[in-house]
Amino acid sequence: MNIATAFPYGTTHEDVYIPLPDGTRLYARIWRPLTDEPVPALLEYLPHRLSDWTAPRDRQRHPWYAGHGYASVRVDVRGHGNSEGLPGDAHDAQELKDGVDVIHWLAQQEWCSGRVGMFGISWGGCTSLQIAALAPEPLKAVVAVCSTDDRYDNGGHYMGGSVLAVEMHAWAAAMLAFVCRPPDPARAGSGWKEMWLKRLEAVDPLVHTWLAHQSRDAYWRHGSVREDYGAITAPVLAVGGWHDPYRDTVLRVVEHLDPERVRGIIGPWSHQYPDRGQPPGPAIGFLQETLRWWDQHLKGEETGVMREPLLRSWISGSHPPATVYDTLPGRWVGDRNWPPENVTPVAYALRGGERLVASPQHTGVDAGRFCPSGADADLPPDQREEDAKSVAFEFPVEDAPIEILGRPRVRLRIRMDVPRGQAVARLCDVAPDGSSTLVTRGVLNLAARHGRDRADDWTPGESENVVFDLHGIGHTFEPGHRIRLAVSSSYWPWIWPQAGSSGFVLDAGGSLVELPVRRHTEHPAIAFEEPEQSEPLGVVQPVTLYGERPERLVVRDVATGEWRVEVAPRYGGARVHPDGLEITEDARETCTVQQDDPLSARTRSDRTIRLHRPETAWDVEIETRSEIAADAHDFLTSNEVVCKDGGEVVFHRTWEKRIPRTAG
Repeated sequence: MNIATAFPYGTTHEDVYIPLPDGTRLYARIWRPLTDEPVPALLEYLPHRLSDWTAPRDRQRHPWYAGHGYASVRVDVRGHGNSEGLPGDAHDAQELKDGVDVIHWLAQQEWCSGRVGMFGISWGGCTSLQIAALAPEPLKAVVAVCSTDDRYDNGGHYMGGSVLAVEMHAWAAAMLAFVCRPPDPARAGSGWKEMWLKRLEAVDPLVHTWLAHQSRDAYWRHGSVREDYGAITAPVLAVGGWHDPYRDTVLRVVEHLDPERVRGIIGPWSHQYPDRGQPPGPAIGFLQETLRWWDQHLKGEETGVMREPLLRSWISGSHPPATVYDTLPGRWVGDRNWPPENVTPVAYALRGGERLVASPQHTGVDAGRFCPSGADADLPPDQREEDAKSVAFEFPVEDAPIEILGRPRVRLRIRMDVPRGQAVARLCDVAPDGSSTLVTRGVLNLAARHGRDRADDWTPGESENVVFDLHGIGHTFEPGHRIRLAVSSSYWPWIWPQAGSSGFVLDAGGSLVELPVRRHTEHPAIAFEEPEQSEPLGVVQPVTLYGERPERLVVRDVATGEWRVEVAPRYGGARVHPDGLEITEDARETCTVQQDDPLSARTRSDRTIRLHRPETAWDVEIETRSEIAADAHDFLTSNEVVCKDGGEVVFHRTWEKRIPRTAG
């Protein structure tokens, strides 16, 4: 990592409040180059507290952009951080309207040229695409990283029409704790506590809404740009990683947007900016790459970025299974079209007769983290135990490597004797020593087989063909290896078990897997600069005497048949900011299931956050508990929040809710 200490421009920064038309003010931090000439503005807009939680990440990039001739602006969403107003639903109409108003405000500032770009990762990347679809006139370019075009089926809530158990719950629990954090009196002033208490009264756990919409309905279509790609007119650079759950957005965006206004990059990365050096690598000079994008579309300079291939992809080489990799083997390739002409769907027929697929409910405990971020236990370990709980089919790789790029697809001929169930397909690379590395996977809620917008019961005893895609991937299977397709009927704790699910019969003779095989051709070398960032913020992370809990622990109770997965997400731990703010965060996520009972599934999340300024004696704590269970008819949710100021409880609320199981 190169730390830039000198820029083409000197820089300055200030914290301001941006007024909205309804009188609400949003808290913002603006870095600007020292110049008398107006410059374009870059906006990063999300709820995750610019004054502390994202401050280290913000410091890596916003000053860098300012030093290269841009006003770089970080804004907290209404009702979050030090912004005024009350929190709303994720990506709701108010949030998007406020974002449009912020863009117009930036364009009207005397230091701004009137041209605005928008960028972000995850939530911020999603909002960038959503606001681009609203087409505010000053918005001239977008960079969206690890973001989604489909809030329902590729947004951390559902997968293949099935409820994402661990991720929906973990993310809703995290947001409950995050939204309950108070404004910082050092920034918001003496009225911070009144703001906080009003905000707390407006809080409602997001899981209530997310579970109430179990099919792709109008709620999920709002903000899903795949509903109308043509609404996006600003040029979009879409970026993702093969170990990020949202990478399919990049493939769809480069396919459906005007090729004169879109480019895509998919690397080997997890859910991170590609310059941060988090595993797996290699990292790239992402800021330099985005600067080419901004200079081209916001300053009108010819940088050559639109002469790059439509999609630049990393194709990994075969590698042994591991839960973390510093760097993966592989190479960069470029394609001028998507889907590319040199990728051909090749069908591999599954052989054999009828096979009973009746996986134990704990199949999936070796799935790894749904949204990896570079931690040591994030990625899936050796899949042999998972393969043994599935029905597997193998295809030898003989004389030449088989390189795939895109989304594999399965067609399964299924007979089921109950109304509801799910099918899970995993594609693995089996080495000569027998080790099994997960390549990609896909899920289908069988009630969603005719469309994600509906739930159709299976007619017991009937056979049907079901077709679904696996997540996109770039991978090379080497000669001497075997391609393994493993099919299971459960995948806990990723997928919530269907009530009454007892598996299905798979007719191998009527089934196949289709791989997007890429013809290995030589192209001009694709290269990126080495990562570069501005100087770090200087956050100190104290060493704790008691150590840390394991990141991921799988426990089997042999007497009861219960399996428990415990995850310590390690969102931040203890840290001290240069301004004296001390932050301590702790979280534990627990998922349990009986191996023979789909109704035994439970998830629980416990979180604590402490914010402390010793010099002013400001000391607040937030404690949350979130749980989900289910019976045959309903999801059962329980959430609790306790907030303290100086040790005194100032807010305590518990929510208990039953939500009908309509599709999940």
